[in-house]
Amino acid sequence: MTVSQTKRRTMGNSTHLTHFILSAYFDTGHLKYLCFVIVLLLYVLMLVSNVLLIVVICVNRSLHEPMYLFLCSLFVNELFGSTGIFPSLLIHILTDIHTVSVSLCFLQIYCLHFYGIVEFLTLAVMSFDRYFAICHPLQYNTHMTRNRISVMVIIPWFYGFLACAVMISLSSSLHLCGNIINKVYCDNYPVVKLACSDTTAVNIYGLIGTFNAIFLPLVFILYTYIRILKVCFSGSKQTRHKAVSTCTPHLASLINFTFGCCFEIISSRFNMNHVPNILRVFLSLYFPTIQPLFNPLMYGLNISNIRMCCRKLLFAQM
Repeated sequence: MTVSQTKRRTMGNSTHLTHFILSAYFDTGHLKYLCFVIVLLLYVLMLVSNVLLIVVICVNRSLHEPMYLFLCSLFVNELFGSTGIFPSLLIHILTDIHTVSVSLCFLQIYCLHFYGIVEFLTLAVMSFDRYFAICHPLQYNTHMTRNRISVMVIIPWFYGFLACAVMISLSSSLHLCGNIINKVYCDNYPVVKLACSDTTAVNIYGLIGTFNAIFLPLVFILYTYIRILKVCFSGSKQTRHKAVSTCTPHLASLINFTFGCCFEIISSRFNMNHVPNILRVFLSLYFPTIQPLFNPLMYGLNISNIRMCCRKLLFAQM
């Protein structure tokens, strides 16, 4: 399908697109039904695993502690992020025309960027929680009051809401000279590259947003883990065991998500035509797919309190 085949309406000297074409999809023949089933199963697994852990944390009063409440916020965000892409992905796998309306495209962009921002900031909040619990255990309970926990949960969501609203406002005001996005879902920078108007404000805001949402949280997390390591090396065996048992899933989650974000940024901002299309599609889906699958598995298996409560809940239903 060419650009001229999409619906448009012309007003004055500017052309307003009504649809974008997602050009990364390719013909898989009858294999598309197998792909649909695999993606659907992955999506259902994400929903079930994340909802299960959210319910376990909410119904067990023994898990109403800061670390588990932050985890609950993380799981809710992963449900939000996966739902922002998978229903659309499932539809496009089965159809031969891979177009998406401009309004739905910007909605998907909003959901995915919101998911990324909240994920990084929540991981930063969780690292601060672990730092305070391990390095200042005597002051932890008095410092982590209910109001402070509520603020620490809300800030990532509130910042994500505002940051993405400004980004969408800037991007949607651009005059676009094309409508082909070389991905299987909508993303902001590929849309910005289609603009024939000045994109300076969008690019500057994007750099500032990336610095605030990724670089600063990573620096903060690195600082907290340096402090945790110092305490572990000089502390008791019990302190080291506590640090390993609670920090290992967090570190694994952080590394996994950082890898996905780095590839997403690289693939959006640089020419990836030399990379095979199927590999580009797979790696672009790593960012919204692996984290919602990986986190419930890591935290559900590695944190004994969650694992025990999951068993109790599941056996109670039998």
